[in-house]
Amino acid sequence: METSSDIIIIGAGIAGASLASELSSDHNVTLLEREDHAGYHATGRSAAIFLPTYGPPVIQALTQASSDFFHHPPQGFCDTPLLSPRAMMMIAKSADEEHIKEALDIGMHEVEMSEASNRIPALNTEIYIKAMVDDDTADIDVDVLLHACLKKAKQNGGTLFRRAEVKQIEKTRGGWRVHCKDHIYTAPIIVNAAGAWADEIAVMAGLPGCKLQPKRRSAALIDVSDKWDVTNWPLTVGAGDTFYFRPMGNKLMISPADETIVEPHDAWADDFALAQAMELFGEATGFEVNHVEHTWAGLRTFARDGNPVVGFDTQTEGFFWLAGQGGYGIQTSPALSRLAAALVQQRQIPGDIAKFGVEVQTLSPNRF
Repeated sequence: METSSDIIIIGAGIAGASLASELSSDHNVTLLEREDHAGYHATGRSAAIFLPTYGPPVIQALTQASSDFFHHPPQGFCDTPLLSPRAMMMIAKSADEEHIKEALDIGMHEVEMSEASNRIPALNTEIYIKAMVDDDTADIDVDVLLHACLKKAKQNGGTLFRRAEVKQIEKTRGGWRVHCKDHIYTAPIIVNAAGAWADEIAVMAGLPGCKLQPKRRSAALIDVSDKWDVTNWPLTVGAGDTFYFRPMGNKLMISPADETIVEPHDAWADDFALAQAMELFGEATGFEVNHVEHTWAGLRTFARDGNPVVGFDTQTEGFFWLAGQGGYGIQTSPALSRLAAALVQQRQIPGDIAKFGVEVQTLSPNRF
């Protein structure tokens, strides 16, 4: 069987889904997902926090440009809010002066330890003697965001094909032929939104890739409900990103904030790294973790300079990159998808995004 469209997007995580929602109003879009459901890998395993001060300058700019969308979604986009308030607090020891300065430089403010204890009654203020807070952060409802993007794309005539793992890509006179197990998809333009597998997709298309590097991040869920009500606790980060914990309902997700270099794969948690995070959590709260409900890991994929890779590859015609978002893909997706849609259609970056200092050359795959 063969399906033809204007644009094929490979990967139905938040990058591919949000771009499909943007492009499908003007183009016939095919969205290919190798797994049984969209958002299986990085998107479905994200910490799901909106942090405007997080990441390098381009990421901060894209996050700021996404803020209005998150706070005021377009009419009919979703039925429930995309954000719910969740402060971020960095806790620091006496030797963490450099990290404290960095936190202040990005806009966090110091609070008295009495206030820190009010926010987290379990906090060990003898070990952690400083606390920095950012109150302009929030939880992102990733499930609502992803499925709203997919719904919009479908309403516009876009089609999602699941269990559509790409096996071969051919360049043709009219564009591209993408071979999956029992189906062929053709289009003049391919968008490579394959996350950790983006370089593999490029190689299939006869390109050298951008040397993207997946990095594993582990996490675990513990139940502390018989000891504390953690529902309103902030996302809490150890200075220097040594570990973090955040509420998920009345349970806590704990992560060592690891960035372990790995090959693309269905990631699993690093038990040793998690054990270290549990120790640090115990030191911070006095709670000894004796039972873990669930562990998981996700892959955060980075370009060499830490910026996303967005744009047409100049080494061939009709091959567009949307990859390398690192751990920031969800919080930047509203702006990044609009920016990518403009570039796919050979238009300039939208003015409301460009005003934050986002420039094409800092994202282009050809910068390497």
